[in-house]
Amino acid sequence: MRAIDQIYIDGDFVTPHGEETSDLFDPSTEERIGTVRLGDRVDGQAAIAAAARAFPAFSRTSKQERIAMLKRLSAAVSERADELRAAMAEEFGAPKYFIDFAIPHAATSFLDMAQVLEEYEFTRHIGRAEVTMEPLGVVAAITPWNSNYGFICSKLATAIAAGVTIFIKPSEMSAIQTHLLTECLHAAGLPKGVFNIVNGRGDVVGAELVSHPDIAKVSFTGSTAVGKRILRESSETVKRVTLELGGKSPNIILDDADLEKAIPAAVIAGVMNSGQSCVAGTRILAPESRLPEILDRLKSSIEEMKVGASNDPAAWIGPMVSQKQYDRVQSYIRLGMDEGARILAGGEGRPEGLSRGWFARPTIFTGVTNEMRVAREEIFGPVLVVIPYRTDEEAIRIANDTSYGLHAYVHGTDVDRAKRIAKGLEAGRVAINGAPHEPLAPFGGFKQSGIGREFGVYGLEAHLEPRAVMV
Repeated sequence: MRAIDQIYIDGDFVTPHGEETSDLFDPSTEERIGTVRLGDRVDGQAAIAAAARAFPAFSRTSKQERIAMLKRLSAAVSERADELRAAMAEEFGAPKYFIDFAIPHAATSFLDMAQVLEEYEFTRHIGRAEVTMEPLGVVAAITPWNSNYGFICSKLATAIAAGVTIFIKPSEMSAIQTHLLTECLHAAGLPKGVFNIVNGRGDVVGAELVSHPDIAKVSFTGSTAVGKRILRESSETVKRVTLELGGKSPNIILDDADLEKAIPAAVIAGVMNSGQSCVAGTRILAPESRLPEILDRLKSSIEEMKVGASNDPAAWIGPMVSQKQYDRVQSYIRLGMDEGARILAGGEGRPEGLSRGWFARPTIFTGVTNEMRVAREEIFGPVLVVIPYRTDEEAIRIANDTSYGLHAYVHGTDVDRAKRIAKGLEAGRVAINGAPHEPLAPFGGFKQSGIGREFGVYGLEAHLEPRAVMV
């Protein structure tokens, strides 16, 4: 049983002023594994004050000083990779393959930003003006539970590169992971106040960040509903915002696709991280001309995916993070049936052989129209829908008929044709034939999937303001 009873402010681990506690669980067993003491508004104000004090000096550091800090942060995270893996497995329950990606991804996010910073010019000449890109000020980062290390490290890496100080409010459901990661970051020896990390509720600490006049920017990753509220409240002090929100990503299988490759890739895109991913390709668009074959292969592919705990290396799908999330997924499976969709694979309840843990059966619905709620709303679990189409133009229309626009997938042997499809999609990123993540490319969404971009030079410039001086 772990008791997380410290937060990180002004370069030190301190006891929170807040006294509220929250339980922590192992989602694979449903057992309580610890508690976290939550910060309150007083703690939020202390962390903001520390970041504000540190900003003037930190904003004047050189590129080489910041690059050195980023390299130290990367090394500090890598050094305790095994402990970070164990904490993520216990507290989040992610499949082993995702954990094996998540830890190196978190560590290398610092090196990626060091590369961007090395090549970036902060001063430019435009006509008679000298334009300098200036650090914004204190940034507030609010991060979710579904990839705790990655979100914290990528937002921190961008802040360091830009020369801004940062207050990070992670999900309190990830407190064990957060505490261990904070120990790693502390070991890198950054100046006091440059980064501060406070566990706390969104309606308490998060609300303080969004309303406080000393916060220049909010960088939020989470639900669209919360993102809208942050956007409204940030407008009172005209904060800059980056919002990476929900998704209902189309997963287009073209009629020339090699189904031996396309079907497994499409299914993996739909259930990655146990379906608890904003970029999951949960709307599979299939050509009517090949629908029977595609359905047969989809059924076989998803039924071959083992569901299990992180300690099972053969498991592709882990548990839902909480009882609440498990119940949400179950409610959507029932909703799909009520709407008239047919279950191709999966269904309600736990998979056979699993009597405890928040494990959901990976489910595929057929007979789905794009007007059904299971085709329009983000479920955040291993639930996929198959929607047929006749022409490329119809596939693009269906794909774009959504309030979201974060990510999209296209599978086909004619890459030029796939690129033409991609150019018609209203999505911040499009992956063709299972293309992997590119850490230097911009990440963010169209429509209600968010505002702004993260990663690479686009993420860096979202933390800077241009100033023109004319002589």
